Amino acid sequence: MPELPEVEVVRRGLEKHLVGRQIRDITVLHPRPVRSHPGGPEGFAANMRGRSIDEVARRGKYLWLVLGPDAMIAHLGMSGQFRINHPSDPRLRHTRVLFDLDDGTQLRFIDQRMFGGLEFVAEGGACPVPHIARDPFDPEFDVEDVARRLRSRRTTVKRAILDQRLISGVGNIYADESLWRAQLHGEYPTAQLAQASAVSLLEHARAVMSEALAAGGTSFDSLYVNVNGESGYFERGLDAYGREDRPCRRCATLMVRQRFAGRSSFLCPECQRLPRE
Repeated sequence: MPELPEVEVVRRGLEKHLVGRQIRDITVLHPRPVRSHPGGPEGFAANMRGRSIDEVARRGKYLWLVLGPDAMIAHLGMSGQFRINHPSDPRLRHTRVLFDLDDGTQLRFIDQRMFGGLEFVAEGGACPVPHIARDPFDPEFDVEDVARRLRSRRTTVKRAILDQRLISGVGNIYADESLWRAQLHGEYPTAQLAQASAVSLLEHARAVMSEALAAGGTSFDSLYVNVNGESGYFERGLDAYGREDRPCRRCATLMVRQRFAGRSSFLCPECQRLPRE
């Protein structure tokens, strides 16, 4: 699933092309991406048709088009993509929604697995996802406060940094990368974490996601690309995720993979030890 860096790459690509444009028409090719709209595909199209795009904003893994006082939220899910095309360009197989723009181009929403979605939110232009916490790139993100709240949780550190109500944008890949850099085991109890260690972990999360953003994000397959169809290259710089049985880049111990909430965690058993009982 795209995490903060990948969504920010998409946001920047959309911003360059969409800000100042007007949506002339919409064609919903499959109803599932707009399933949350009470008026169905026709109602969604009616709400969006003729709207001008003032801004493309993001919080965590969510992005939205600012349409005056209103907004259209986009969540990419597992495989959602946006592409900028000419209307005559061949459509990719899983194209779901078409937005015809006033400059003669077309914005296309493509979603193979259809876990993503588009939602029109009246009066949502300022922030249509207030239930999502600020992310480490937000200028109002208070690292000391978030560190204190993380330590107050009665859970483990990986579960805490994946909680989008505490810190948004971090997913499984960048959680493992941040924990490796901080030399913390994902099952380390948050209650035993010192404030300085919690701050350091959050700063590592920001640093690793900044590096991923500079590389265009992390692409393991064709399901994540930018608006031009290009893949990201941060996979080459990963220190933990996906490196099972390869030497730790810090101590040369072989990295291991462990099960975590139906997913996988990758860590160094030497550098990232659990505290002794």
